[in-house]
Amino acid sequence: MRAKTPSESRTVMTDLVLPSETNPLNNLFGGELLARMDRAASISARRHSRRITVTASVNHVAFNRAVPLGSVVTVEAAVSRAFKTSMEIFIDVWIEDRFTGERTKANEAIYTFVAVDDTGKPTEVPELAPETDLEKERFAAALRRKQLSLVLAGKLKPSDATELKALFLD
Repeated sequence: MRAKTPSESRTVMTDLVLPSETNPLNNLFGGELLARMDRAASISARRHSRRITVTASVNHVAFNRAVPLGSVVTVEAAVSRAFKTSMEIFIDVWIEDRFTGERTKANEAIYTFVAVDDTGKPTEVPELAPETDLEKERFAAALRRKQLSLVLAGKLKPSDATELKALFLD
């Protein structure tokens, strides 16, 4: 199976925030943004694996900036690391200033997807070959995040979390 680059899974979705999608403060509902991010991440995972993919977890979400009514919102997603059957997807959310067109990063998230066959059984995915400095940084951090998640879930002994130990013992 040929390794793929993050750019091969890159997904960009741009949309407008409508009144029915906002809370009483006229900002985009968090759940609406989560759904948009999930869709973009799903497409990225599918592009990388060329399989049916399912959301395994939402590992991190940061709502750093409100997304006002009428904003142009762009959700950018790409695979940041591929494991045996799972893929970590890093998502950046941008809002565009209505008057200047300047883009500002509003939010980010990290989702995990699993590729499955037609019966729902997890199936192997291609490796990821990061190219840019940012892709390499996200790739390396993904293993630390996975090990931390496994330790917290009791599926990996802390003494076996090599990437985490390296953070604290070097």
